[in-house]
Amino acid sequence: MLRDMETDRPDVTESARTIDAGHFQYESDLFRLERQHGEEGIKESYFFNQANLKFGLLKSTALQFIVQSYQVDREVSEDGEKHLKHGFGDITLRIKQNMLGNDKGDFAIALLPYLKFPTSAADKESRYEGGLIIPMNLKLKHGWTIGMQLEADRLQDEQGIAHHTEFLQTLTLSHALARHLDAIGETYYTYDLKEKQWNNYLNAALQFELAKDVKIDGGLNYGLQEEAKKSYFLGVSFRL
Repeated sequence: MLRDMETDRPDVTESARTIDAGHFQYESDLFRLERQHGEEGIKESYFFNQANLKFGLLKSTALQFIVQSYQVDREVSEDGEKHLKHGFGDITLRIKQNMLGNDKGDFAIALLPYLKFPTSAADKESRYEGGLIIPMNLKLKHGWTIGMQLEADRLQDEQGIAHHTEFLQTLTLSHALARHLDAIGETYYTYDLKEKQWNNYLNAALQFELAKDVKIDGGLNYGLQEEAKKSYFLGVSFRL
């Protein structure tokens, strides 16, 4: 018997449960738009087929490759100068290890370390990044689910090749609106230790189960501060 299909999308909070050993799961932003206002101007990024390829290795261990198949970056500076870059993006390697609640119980927790490789043709200044994600999920009565995630990242600065440490914490709530249709609401924040800067986000998404092992979703990640990213996406997931 396979576990119920769970996805790491569409919210930022990852699932704490892994896919079954010997199985493959595909999760993708078919299209994602990210827009950000900064000191240098406006930056827009378009992602096509930003896929998470998941392989069940052991009962509670899964290997993941996140591939940015095609990326377009468009920047407009304060003086109106435009820059356009495009091409294959970065690849991220992740290993999810469930620690509790993979097969039974209402609470689940996992460890999810990751390393991003700078393979981007669209961003020649891309550098290695990495971090540790700790997702947690709790199933409540009447079909409600709460998710929370703690995360520590070593990320490249917005400008240049230097790095900074950033913390992230999420809180998400989901419930079925109708048969096979789930609504997801989420809030999260990030804190940049170098710049001592907070960014807060409100997210909303819908996920529809087309078949037992096929889901589609769409939604937005909305940064409340002017310099925080705003994202809009449409995605699909399936399991083999």
